[in-house]
Amino acid sequence: MSLMKLVHHGAHEGVTGSCHQLWIDDSQSLLVDCGTFQGEDARKKPNPEIEFSLRGIQALLLTHVHIDHAGRIPYLLAAGFDHPILCSAPTAKLLPLVMEDALKIGFTRSKRLIKKFLGQIRKLLVPLPYHQWHDCPGGVKVRLLPAGHVLGSTMFEIELKDGRRAVFSGDVGAGTNPLLNPPVSPERADLLVLESTYGDRLHPPKADRQAELEAVIRRTLDDSGVTIVPAFSLGRTQALLYELNAIFERIQETEHRTLMKRVDVIVDSPLATRFTALYKEMKSHWGEEAQVTLETDDQPLVFENLTTVGSHSEHKETVRYLAKHNLPAVVIAGSGMCTGGRVVNYLKAFIGQEETDIVFAGYQAGGTPGNYISRGSDWVRLDGRRYDVRAKTHQLTGYSAHGDQEDLIALVEGMTDAPKEIRLVHGDYAAKRALTQKLTEKGYHLI
Repeated sequence: MSLMKLVHHGAHEGVTGSCHQLWIDDSQSLLVDCGTFQGEDARKKPNPEIEFSLRGIQALLLTHVHIDHAGRIPYLLAAGFDHPILCSAPTAKLLPLVMEDALKIGFTRSKRLIKKFLGQIRKLLVPLPYHQWHDCPGGVKVRLLPAGHVLGSTMFEIELKDGRRAVFSGDVGAGTNPLLNPPVSPERADLLVLESTYGDRLHPPKADRQAELEAVIRRTLDDSGVTIVPAFSLGRTQALLYELNAIFERIQETEHRTLMKRVDVIVDSPLATRFTALYKEMKSHWGEEAQVTLETDDQPLVFENLTTVGSHSEHKETVRYLAKHNLPAVVIAGSGMCTGGRVVNYLKAFIGQEETDIVFAGYQAGGTPGNYISRGSDWVRLDGRRYDVRAKTHQLTGYSAHGDQEDLIALVEGMTDAPKEIRLVHGDYAAKRALTQKLTEKGYHLI
């Protein structure tokens, strides 16, 4: 029997739809995240509406703004939720932009309704600084710790009235993204709710990931192909831009010439462009390595051969132009799992060409087109039509925003006092089983 009452409304048996309800007492509870189901999880739970009672929920604790943790917030508000949304300061800045996009895609195209929802969300947001205890509705205290997953990502420590402490890890980063502060282990936990996305694997070293991406870029330069990077608008795109800036500088130093006219880097995502602008506004929240870079380069997310694509007509013209002129290009476009968005049109145009490289720099949920392509399938279905895959595919797990098995174990072992109970969430069966075995061998109690 667990020390605390915890009910899962998503991401317990699957990887997406994170939503967890922690009971403070018999009548009061807190909700941690309220995310969208994706891939196979969405097929099992196609209805995004809130099906659980909101009675007694005192606040929503939002670990970060990725859609699988925040995407059901509009449905939560539509169900009548009007309590505080506690989060970090960067999350409070980023969330309205994420919600605006989510509302347009899955909720309503009405500008009036979208404006109303965004106004409501802004009223509920309570941005909190890291590393300090704060009073939380329900008579409990919360403290935010850096999770290192995306700008503003947070672990929540929750201290109940009787002194018991629950910790929700949210998504834990690998500690290799220079734009982010690394994860910080909490002091103690009676209950640790820990993500397990990559609980069964190890990432390659950071140097290896840079070398692999650079090799793809050099191949693109040599064969005048197109490299397609399906990337999430927030987090992954900015990390890749930072990395590409350094790679291009290295290539130019070794070849002793500019790359300005040799390759275009195209960010085809208005949302990613807006997120990048917000990232630049929040440089004070960047990680230590990026802070050092800022001393010599005040714009590490911008470089001379970078182009951003805005309107849909401009997007269609860019696809046609690349198809017609056979020029080397690196295209970063959403969505990250190829389930929709502008990246699909690039895939349709170039996935059948051997000169094309498709670079996956993040997790591909089962059942998504990105999962089929990254697994090496001979064909993939896009917008209902079958396309043969002749492009070379690359899985750069070193760029994952999620920590691997060693990172997750290090987070637990870094705690001053060992957690009394651990519950794994946000992972498929194999990942949870492997991480359970490792943690059990080390003497931890998993429930």
